Amino acid sequence: MDEKKLIAEVIKGNKRAAKIFYQKYAPALFLLIKGKIDKREDAEEILQDTFLSIFDSLSFFDFRSSILTWAKSITLHEVADFYRKRKIKSLIFSHLPFLEKLASQALGPEMSFQQKEVKEEIEKVFARLSEGYREILRLKYIEGLSMAKIANLRQISVKAVESRLSRARLAFQKEWQKTEKSPISVSSASFLSKKVI
Repeated sequence: MDEKKLIAEVIKGNKRAAKIFYQKYAPALFLLIKGKIDKREDAEEILQDTFLSIFDSLSFFDFRSSILTWAKSITLHEVADFYRKRKIKSLIFSHLPFLEKLASQALGPEMSFQQKEVKEEIEKVFARLSEGYREILRLKYIEGLSMAKIANLRQISVKAVESRLSRARLAFQKEWQKTEKSPISVSSASFLSKKVI
């Protein structure tokens, strides 16, 4: 199947053609990504995002360049987007890393937000918690202590630490739900009620 016919079939939604297209161009694009990204899992994720973008844009391809050259430009855009998102997450959550999952969800393509506003809202919610809840969240997620270390430091059992942490996450979630102007949806905070060790 020649290139133009292959592209036409992919645009039509032919799954077999899409698979052939992927197999034909993925190795070169993955090599390009790996030259710029250290972690293999990040590179694989970017490759998937790249192909989603390629398939979404394929009907606009005008054959003024080779398909590989065009696909490489999309790949480089996805790599740049990856670094942009990582930088924003780093800036927002440098003092509140336990909320990284919120950042990941907020940085999805379907949501836009202002990083300063998000950080301020999170800090306000955090400040409304009791000192005990703030302390347990700080020890676990900001200082990165294990359950055992927190238990030893506070001279309580690991089970008690788990219980307090669970209640603190739930308290954070409840306070977050009261934040009407939150730039992140309420459902994005639901992970805080789950057990995280």
